Amino acid sequence: MKKEEERRPDPEELLQRIHKEHQGKLTIFLGAAAGVGKTYTMLEAAHDRLAEGVRVAIGWVETHGRAETEKLVIGLPRIAPTILEYRGKKLTEMGIDAILEQKPELVLVDELAHTNVKGSRHVRRFQDVEELLNAGIDVYTTLNIQHIESLNDVVAQITGIIVRETVPDSFVEQADNIQLIDIPPEDLIKRLKDGKVYISGQAQQALKSFFRPGNINALRELALRFTASRVDQDMAEYMRKNHIDGPWPAAGRVMVCVSASPFSAQLIRAAQRLAKGLRADFLAVYVDTPSRRFPMGEKERDRVWRNLNLAEELGGKIVTVAGNDIVEEMMNVARNENVTAVVIGKPRHSRLREFWHGSLVDKLLRKSEGINVYVIQSKAEAETHSAISTARNDVPAIAWLPIAGGLVMTSVVTAISWVGREQLEQVNIALLYLLPILFTAVRWGRWPSYITALASVLAFDFLFTPPLLTFNVSDIRYLWSFTIFLVISFVVGGRTEMLKKEVRLTRQRETSVRTLYDFSSQIAAIIDVNQIAWTFVRHTGVALGRNTVLLLPEEQGSLKVEAQYEANIPEGRGSQAELPAAEHAVANWVWVNGQVAGRSTETLPGAEFLFVPLTVDRRTVGVFGIELGQQKMTQEERQLIYAWAGLAAIAVERGKLTEAARQAALLKESDQLRTALFNSVSHELRTPLAEISAAIATLLDSSTQYSAEIRQELLETVKSSATRMERVVANLLNTARLESGMLQLKIDWCDVEDIVGTAIRRMGETTHNHILRTRIAPDLPLLRADCVLLEHVVVNLLDNAIKYSPPGTELTIAAEQSGSEIFVSVEDNGCGISLQDLAKIFDKFYRASQQAVQVAGTGLGLSICKSIIEAHQGRIWAKNNPGGGAIFVFAVPVPANGSRSVIKESEWDDRKGTPNFGG
Repeated sequence: MKKEEERRPDPEELLQRIHKEHQGKLTIFLGAAAGVGKTYTMLEAAHDRLAEGVRVAIGWVETHGRAETEKLVIGLPRIAPTILEYRGKKLTEMGIDAILEQKPELVLVDELAHTNVKGSRHVRRFQDVEELLNAGIDVYTTLNIQHIESLNDVVAQITGIIVRETVPDSFVEQADNIQLIDIPPEDLIKRLKDGKVYISGQAQQALKSFFRPGNINALRELALRFTASRVDQDMAEYMRKNHIDGPWPAAGRVMVCVSASPFSAQLIRAAQRLAKGLRADFLAVYVDTPSRRFPMGEKERDRVWRNLNLAEELGGKIVTVAGNDIVEEMMNVARNENVTAVVIGKPRHSRLREFWHGSLVDKLLRKSEGINVYVIQSKAEAETHSAISTARNDVPAIAWLPIAGGLVMTSVVTAISWVGREQLEQVNIALLYLLPILFTAVRWGRWPSYITALASVLAFDFLFTPPLLTFNVSDIRYLWSFTIFLVISFVVGGRTEMLKKEVRLTRQRETSVRTLYDFSSQIAAIIDVNQIAWTFVRHTGVALGRNTVLLLPEEQGSLKVEAQYEANIPEGRGSQAELPAAEHAVANWVWVNGQVAGRSTETLPGAEFLFVPLTVDRRTVGVFGIELGQQKMTQEERQLIYAWAGLAAIAVERGKLTEAARQAALLKESDQLRTALFNSVSHELRTPLAEISAAIATLLDSSTQYSAEIRQELLETVKSSATRMERVVANLLNTARLESGMLQLKIDWCDVEDIVGTAIRRMGETTHNHILRTRIAPDLPLLRADCVLLEHVVVNLLDNAIKYSPPGTELTIAAEQSGSEIFVSVEDNGCGISLQDLAKIFDKFYRASQQAVQVAGTGLGLSICKSIIEAHQGRIWAKNNPGGGAIFVFAVPVPANGSRSVIKESEWDDRKGTPNFGG
């Protein structure tokens, strides 16, 4: 039993399996180089599938003029390519939209590592194939070994040629089948010479450079090793699935340190290969250090971003930390992430620099604490130096104002020292010259302080150091003063720049954390999706100073603009007009595929907006867009946007779930009301109908002669039952009008005494079994109200009092003015109302618990009374009479007339017997 539990896959594995089942199957025909027959073999396999009845289509095939390949193309349906205009030329690319529209079962896509023409949906062709696979279409494609990303630097080392078009290893590894197409080097060279690969001129050039026998053998070995590794992985996966015992590698992780150096790309690929060989995960760590000698420029930031993207494409986990000590931060990450191996590069620095700054590799080895460290020597010294020169070139131009300020302060000190040279000693003058150096270093940093120090040295030497008015120095001791000036400017200025950078980074992190906290706080208590959407776009738009938009799906499934923020409009609230068609198409693609697209990405980069999916549990609930235009986005902004999008996705999903729960509650309540209505109405209508039917049947019975008294009694039964049915139907109709909002008051002048009298007459003989008393105050003012509805209220209250009062007891109807209200009450001498029933007595379909079985009714009368009185801006309540029974009171406002005290609801608790309205 325990073994069975251990074999159960976790939920994440189940989700991946379900996702894999809905994806198309990818088959890669892999070769060591061009000309080995990948396309030919792919077309042969396609003909076999076509013969099996599979709907096959050519998405893109390059025959390169080869007669054998062109023959195989015949007989296979070809999908028309897309024509794009680029730099005045019309170029063709694979028609991905046409493929998705026709949706064949199998599509052929040649040259997987191809880079698309600018203006295509994706930058690289493998992304097109990925979209086809996500649509459930099987794909046959071709690939050369040198185009696999992790082998890029190895191929460059072997052939001396850097391959620019690559495919991430993570994409190749998801292939369902990899077929190695291999021929001996001699045969490939013969094919080149025969013109079966390239035309004559190109073939001769290729034989001299790339297609040398040594290169071909090395590439064949790479292809064989890669395929063998894939077979080994498949075998290991098969053994795991079938629970075959075997030596499994211990879990661990490989870590690589990423920097702005071009050498980092080589390190990332090496780490990926090592992790693949160890069957371990790998992570790329970037340490942002404020203590850098030169501030990071735009080129360096772009290179860091590209290196991190490369690591992500190769399947690595990205970790970004900040700190002064690179080694200490790396080891902290290594300990937290269970790292077993670290890959680090050793740039070719001089021994003097390593002695002065220390060796990063030596520090890491000393602190590795049992972690394996793989050191790779940089083989691209020129690139390393170019990185340093880039850093120097990226240093912002030194502002002239700080330099001028330092020189002015030096001039002021020089003037003061010259005027007071008789009173001041040279030591004092030297100390005075320290002031502008210190102030410039603290205020403006390193470079202005260097120039100020140099000017101070020259001024002090020329004017105050013997021999005067020359730059010669007669006393060697003065050289120490000059050295101290330079050292102070170097140390203080350097520390100042470091502190400024630390402050800047701290502020950036504080801003990011604060904006995330502010946004999460704002949406924490919001459940309305529209308000969440507007809060989100406004918050992100204000924080980034850019136009933002949020699109959410409609009930039909299409996207619509839910909220829009425009930075150049006061309050930021845009017109919420639809996005341009091209931008909306990009947003739709993001919605369907759940991937980032638009500006600054490799998918539909021609858009003006960057669109990010709002994803929760692998489901896309919306799309967020931010207009970038020609502006560049930093890595910090990108990470912040992704964090915002995650919070917004959770908030939108919460809002939708809340709305769904509310709808479910309404349906449940509606179902309960329908059940209560059916039970109540069926009984209330069935009883009088049965009485009417029995009475009429008796009257129509011709076989029996009834006396006049009996006939009169039967007719009265029919009348009272019909009146009872009329009251039930009237309550149902009034309830329907109230629920639908169709109740409209017909305001007119009303006399309270007439209303009470008409209500008593409507009750008719139902009051004969009780003693009915009225107490109407004289000279009551007229009301501006709906007389019919107020009469209906009195009828319902009176009917309720009759139902709950024993026969022969007294009922009292009273009316009196108090202040600006007229109070009307109905008092009975029944059983009263329990405390738990008082709070719910006016609820729809609610029946008093102690009498619910004995007394008939629908539970609608009192709720209708409450709605009618509230429609008149009045109030209604119920209290127990201390002398026994219950009192129902409603108050309707009238213009103030008199100075009588206002009766409050709480005063009814102190009343004894019948309410006394001040009389």
